[in-house]
Amino acid sequence: ETIAGDETSESEAEEDAADRKESRRQRKRNRMSVAELKQAAARPEVVEWTDISARDPHLLVALKALRNTVPVPVHWAQKKKYLQYKRGMEKPPFELPDFIKATGIMEMRDAAKEKEDEKTAGARARERIQPKMHKLTLDYQRLHDAFFRFQTPPKNMTGHGDLFYEGKESDTSYSFTPGTLSDGLRQALNVPPLAPPPWLINMQRFGPPPSYPNLVIPGLNAPIPQGAQWGYHPGGWGRPPVDEFGRPL
Repeated sequence: ETIAGDETSESEAEEDAADRKESRRQRKRNRMSVAELKQAAARPEVVEWTDISARDPHLLVALKALRNTVPVPVHWAQKKKYLQYKRGMEKPPFELPDFIKATGIMEMRDAAKEKEDEKTAGARARERIQPKMHKLTLDYQRLHDAFFRFQTPPKNMTGHGDLFYEGKESDTSYSFTPGTLSDGLRQALNVPPLAPPPWLINMQRFGPPPSYPNLVIPGLNAPIPQGAQWGYHPGGWGRPPVDEFGRPL
């Protein structure tokens, strides 16, 4: 009876595993494609290839399309641990901000430390028993101005929606925005008004840049400017975006 019961439990476990595998295959067959999800979304540029495996893809895309929504960091799908590259790197010592250095507190502390080093062992013992107060004569008006008038935010402070990523602290900050062509760059590239950038055709063929997968690019995942035309003629914006069936999005 025990052997028969074990065989029955093993067969039931195998049937459950087969049912789970079949249900997984069924879910994959019923899963919508990325093109269908982009076609149904109000903002197709927020759709990612992992969104189709969500329990409710339409709700997920609707939440991602809301205003002031902060996206999930892209490292959630990476195999390695977060900030693994920082192991073995030397951490730089803390440095006071410039508005605190302007108060002269560093020079006063250095002078007090030099006086402390010149004291004998007996003087240090007496100092521990009867410590002297008010060693640093600091101008409190100068300290108030440093914190309430001349204080500046940290250089590496991120804004709303600006996420930290691996290696961001070593990046060089620039004053331009990816995907936005300045007047000087348009003049250097000889791009007339309402004309696309010269790399748009290759982006339509190969996709957006790998470093900026969520970048909004007119003619690729965003509408073209008013007055511009699709086509491959001079000044044309190439092929309009279509889904897997060739229908325009």
